[in-house]
Amino acid sequence: MDEKKLRVVILVQARVGSSRLRGKVLKEVMDKPLLHYLIERLQRVGLKEEIVIATTVNVEDEKIVDFCRFEKIPLFRGQSEDVLDRFYYAAQTFKADVIVRITADCPLIDPIIIDQVIKTYLDNYPKYDYVSNSHMRRSYPVGMDVEVFSFKALEEAFHEATLPEEREHVTPFIYRRPTRYHTKLIIHEPDLSNFRLTVDTPEDFELINKILEDVYPQKPNFTMDDIIHTLQFDYPEWIKINAAVKQRELP
Repeated sequence: MDEKKLRVVILVQARVGSSRLRGKVLKEVMDKPLLHYLIERLQRVGLKEEIVIATTVNVEDEKIVDFCRFEKIPLFRGQSEDVLDRFYYAAQTFKADVIVRITADCPLIDPIIIDQVIKTYLDNYPKYDYVSNSHMRRSYPVGMDVEVFSFKALEEAFHEATLPEEREHVTPFIYRRPTRYHTKLIIHEPDLSNFRLTVDTPEDFELINKILEDVYPQKPNFTMDDIIHTLQFDYPEWIKINAAVKQRELP
């Protein structure tokens, strides 16, 4: 099929508010906010049509608005807690046929992995409603999470989802209904789920800061494999920095 027939839009879920590390997405490493590194990496995704930051109407998120204006990144502002509502209207506004959901606390995410998940969706279209490398079972590091799904599935979730976690986390309504939606989980071998490469706590930020300062100057387009090599062979002691942090799970 002709992949250009489907408009693939990356929606980045971002806000300043965070219970464990406030302002995390704009914290700076080498004088650049983490959101800058994320956008730089997303721009290398080959199968996307557009990148949109989906933030909230809260006053505190004016800082994200300012960032988007400075970086010339498309922006959508919507509800704070009902993220499903925000995503639906963002996808509608930017005429997305296929939505790629990325969260802004994953500044090291690998564009190669994102393209792999998108390609799986497109190559099998319309077989799957939802393709991910993280739902239900994790084999990639925390911080490499990619979800790709149809606007139709998003629209149905928007109209029908009632549980708070379904509204807050956007996609549970879809992947929790295997008899209604066809889903695909991409597995990584070997299992790398013990690595934590997201930013949700001060310990997380300390690790991400060290990785960026070490890897980015020599290789700005570093991959997940580069990160894992750094942690396994160059600085194995770094893994302990956020090893005690527990990933929040859905109810």
